[in-house]
Amino acid sequence: MPAGEPLHESSEAEGEVQVWAQIKTEVKRDAESEPALASYLYSTILSHSSLERSLSFHLGNKLCSSTLLSTLLYDLFLDAFSSDSSLRAATVADLFAARERDPACVSFSHCLLNYKGFLACQAQRVAHKLWSQSRKPLALALQSRIADVFSVDIHPAARIGKGVLFDHATGVVVGETAVIGNNVSILHHVTLGGTGKVGGDRHPKIGDGVLIGAGATILGNVKIGEGAKIGAGSVVLIDVPPWTTAVGNPARLVGGKERPSKHEDVPGESMDHTSFISEWSDYII
Repeated sequence: MPAGEPLHESSEAEGEVQVWAQIKTEVKRDAESEPALASYLYSTILSHSSLERSLSFHLGNKLCSSTLLSTLLYDLFLDAFSSDSSLRAATVADLFAARERDPACVSFSHCLLNYKGFLACQAQRVAHKLWSQSRKPLALALQSRIADVFSVDIHPAARIGKGVLFDHATGVVVGETAVIGNNVSILHHVTLGGTGKVGGDRHPKIGDGVLIGAGATILGNVKIGEGAKIGAGSVVLIDVPPWTTAVGNPARLVGGKERPSKHEDVPGESMDHTSFISEWSDYII
């Protein structure tokens, strides 16, 4: 399946089956080549009958504590994934996002087992489901464990689309009323935050196909348009038009505010972080 291509409803179940079969094939190969991992790979992947069971087991073991038991978390995650096909479809889309966009991702199983951005995102989706069911104390407890274990702090009320890549993910902070669209890629130490003590709808809205570079900060109820690109280290306080690039502190549009340069690729999928440099400045170190 091409990178970023959404799974249609009729093909979601088929896509899930295909990815799960591929994951098991990868893990069998890895267990044979590295016997030291055989027991871990069997208990986490090969002993399970489906992707949602494996993911629930893995998340339960990752996020458990002495007082929040892995068995409780396993049942919690499995109930959510088994009863909600949209969660499973998002998981599969996220696996494809990592595999296709990140050259360091050598396999689907590598992402499932080791990518904390992927794991944090799946756990947050379950926390969001709990929040929507008015099970807020449990949702917040899960948020706290996700932050402790993965160093990714996403409020359970935040809404996240599918085909999302949190690349490296360390230090990502996403506020309560933030919205992240489909096929978005976000690097480490990105903040989607508020501007102070103001309540209500106060966090960024990220359109489909957006790329947000490492260390970028986006504050307030601002809109980052579809296909926009936010350069690494930028501080964005106002709306960014679709298909444009914003960079700097405070962020400015490449090409200028009146006639900004527009790109044709989907940055969240192409992961192109630097092509704007020649347009931005003629200064060379």
